[in-house]
Amino acid sequence: MPTLAIVGAGSGLGLSIAKAFGRRGFSVALVSRTQAKIDALAAELADAGIEAAGFAADVMDPASVAAAFDRITERFGQVDVLEYSPAPHNPVPGLRNATPLEADRGTIQPQIDYYLYGGLAATEQVLPGMIARDSGTIIYTTGGSSMDPLAGQTEFAATAIGSGALRTYALTLHRATAGTGVYVTHVPIFAWIGAGGPESQPDTIAEHYWKLYNTRDGAEQPYAAG
Repeated sequence: MPTLAIVGAGSGLGLSIAKAFGRRGFSVALVSRTQAKIDALAAELADAGIEAAGFAADVMDPASVAAAFDRITERFGQVDVLEYSPAPHNPVPGLRNATPLEADRGTIQPQIDYYLYGGLAATEQVLPGMIARDSGTIIYTTGGSSMDPLAGQTEFAATAIGSGALRTYALTLHRATAGTGVYVTHVPIFAWIGAGGPESQPDTIAEHYWKLYNTRDGAEQPYAAG
């Protein structure tokens, strides 16, 4: 059974992606900071007949990410699909938004740690194995401001810089793995998830990910509601 690892798993889009892949034969490893939260999500997936388990880790602590993936490998074996989508719905220590006029090294560095270095910490746990097997998929998710920093509100400037750095890494990694069996892509979401009509609902957006996994089409696939 193939395994999907979701880093930044939550009760919104992460859970919907888990269901979209799980009902099609994937086991699911859920990675987030709070063990109780991901245990509850894993139980919900189990009730739907999907094999799942939670593995607590903090993307700003690379050692905890490595330890979580060691446990994932022990439980499920190799990771076939990595979906990285950290989203600070709850306060993250040291992480805060800043306008361009407020931004300084103290506000920008934590955003880089959260998005780019967290993404690197997760990627280095799966990419060598994927390269060796010549098979695997990595999907990075950010808000639309990573692609178009003027699309968001000015108070999210620091977030746009951090997530934009992850976008750059994703696009260059896509190019570096071209011609191999490893597919890397970036999904910038131009929507307030769950706040609008059907196209903004997480279950609908999750199907975009399943389609990407199957079509392996392009370095970047933006999602826009409406």
